[in-house]
Amino acid sequence: MVGDCQVQAETLLDIGAGVGVLHHELLARGVGTAMHVEASRAFVEAAQDETERRGQGDRVTFLHGDFLALAPTIPAADLVTLDRVLCCYHELDPLLLTSAALSRRYWAATFPRNRWYVHLYTRWENHRRGRNGDAFRTFVHPVTRIYQLLAQAGLRPLRVSRRPVWETVLCIRDN
Repeated sequence: MVGDCQVQAETLLDIGAGVGVLHHELLARGVGTAMHVEASRAFVEAAQDETERRGQGDRVTFLHGDFLALAPTIPAADLVTLDRVLCCYHELDPLLLTSAALSRRYWAATFPRNRWYVHLYTRWENHRRGRNGDAFRTFVHPVTRIYQLLAQAGLRPLRVSRRPVWETVLCIRDN
């Protein structure tokens, strides 16, 4: 079981895994092994340290780099997660479809809702970053497009949670 859903997953692919919070929690809740994919070297190092501290070192594989570049070398997993990752890529379609293709059973993501105040804040943040010389940008993708791509990939929403800023979806593959 993962969280409060009856999700049976032995393997996890955590894309944009950051410092590993999600895979640490899911390993503690019954997932057997995890693959941690992260573009930030500092986040990978912090996640490796915490993984060792928790005694999970033999259950996590770390990959540093851009997921889309690494994807051809990544094996499929029972559960694929992208927690606040879709908003970090300009091109939604390849990220979503490539990650969905690596999901054997479940796919889950948290992404910003397509609301005026989310767009306004995102524009302000991107402007601020640009003023400070930071090239990183965030994006608010059309939520309807996200669900179209999920359906195209053979994934059906099993559970959806909507908050004022973030939407979370857990999908299941219809076989």
